[in-house]
Amino acid sequence: MKPTIYRHPHGIAAIDAEYLYPGHAAAHLIVDSGRAAFVDVGTNGSVPYLLAALDELGIAREAVDYVLLTHVHLDHAGGAGALMRELPRARAVLHPRGAPHMIDPSKLIAGSKVVYGEERFERLYGELLPISRERVQLAADGERLPLGGRTLELIHVAGHALHHYAVVDAAHASIFSGDTFGISYRALDTAAGPFITPSTVPTQFDPEQHLASIDRMLSYRPESIYLMHFSRVTGVARLGELLKEQIRELARIARRHAQARDPAPAIRADMLALWTALARREGSTLGTQALERALEGDLELNTQGLMSWLARS
Repeated sequence: MKPTIYRHPHGIAAIDAEYLYPGHAAAHLIVDSGRAAFVDVGTNGSVPYLLAALDELGIAREAVDYVLLTHVHLDHAGGAGALMRELPRARAVLHPRGAPHMIDPSKLIAGSKVVYGEERFERLYGELLPISRERVQLAADGERLPLGGRTLELIHVAGHALHHYAVVDAAHASIFSGDTFGISYRALDTAAGPFITPSTVPTQFDPEQHLASIDRMLSYRPESIYLMHFSRVTGVARLGELLKEQIRELARIARRHAQARDPAPAIRADMLALWTALARREGSTLGTQALERALEGDLELNTQGLMSWLARS
């Protein structure tokens, strides 16, 4: 199993989780003074790549102290139970709202099958293995964890999900944001830098919480943010403003179509039009069809998330 590893500054490596397609999802590994931590891990299918990356980087499995799961959506945490069985000293660090679903994943499985359908769920995620309660550590808001010679701060950042935290590496001006700071595929980079979109997936998207969480992360003045989709971005202040602009507009789009019998097609169409206009403003030369292909899955899940938010509102 040959992993694809991207080496970043300050002892940080991104490992392609090989979820859906190469370049879609990155698990991150932080190494300091011989100790290591994973931030998000992908699915069961990702685990062999993560273990192979440890071998390639010369890191013993006993040297991994933490598996930091920013939230329990399955592209981030589906493989955590299987991975923990290979890491004898690691603790799985979870938001208090998310921890019960990794100790007993039955409700997580049921909810995910509603979103993905049973056949697609089985194909993408397989059997979710539980994590022993004794190996789970709850992430309090503002908690600090030692890793080698550095300290990682965990901050609760709702908006994408209520059970979400981000990992702040203040000494190196970096944040591992899970999905709360959006999605930025390298194929959509332009001369102006990365293009970014928010992730408004079911079932806990909340625009006001999301905006507040982005502002909280920006208050640390990070130079780099590490995204699950896909790895390191810089020019963070510009990206933060671009995200907030979209969150406000997507909420307006959803409200505009709230009274339609089936608002999904109109919401999706308006979202694609918004992304096309913004991508071109940021210097993209991709046409609408190419952009739609690149963001197809996000268009579908974001539309579902906006409709879920409308229903709750």
